[in-house]
Amino acid sequence: MQDRRKIDRELKALGLLSPRGYFVALHIRFAAPLMTFHSYDREWVDRYTAQAYAMRDPMTAWAFSTTGVTRWSEAGVPDPFGIMVEAADYGLRFGIQVACGPISSRTIAGSARHDREFTAREMADIEGIVQTLHGLTEPPESLTQAQVEALRLVAAGERHAAAAARLGISESALKARLSSARRRLMARTTAEAIQRARDARLL
Repeated sequence: MQDRRKIDRELKALGLLSPRGYFVALHIRFAAPLMTFHSYDREWVDRYTAQAYAMRDPMTAWAFSTTGVTRWSEAGVPDPFGIMVEAADYGLRFGIQVACGPISSRTIAGSARHDREFTAREMADIEGIVQTLHGLTEPPESLTQAQVEALRLVAAGERHAAAAARLGISESALKARLSSARRRLMARTTAEAIQRARDARLL
């Protein structure tokens, strides 16, 4: 999975530039991202999730209204719920937000520091990484009929042997179809491939 290695390399670079962590939501479609990656502190992630802050986060609002990169302190978006103030209490005192891609498949990302504002060079580097991740994870426009059939049967709960019998192929041939679908969808498991195919409306 060459693309997966490239993704991991970009995430490692992003982590080095984000001392207090990052969050990346790739190809948000129908209100859900195709993939997410994050390295924020677990305590903050749990708090953010429990309070459903994603629906009220001013930086998310910024990211869906424009593209580019901005410092959190310069975004100029109201924060009536005090989310950014609370984030600072968890060490996310300085940060930037990146948004790229069409509104129908938007990628948004945040990177944080605790010690100082991001420099212009750091902002440009992070924006480049996010754009690269957006390109690397572009969902396929379609799957082959063989891939779709294999995924649908497994998604319906069929075991490999039964699914292969229904398709009139060997079990190894079925596994080859599932493997090719996983590669195309950049998924580590068949279950993940099924979910991504559904999210992309390919199943």
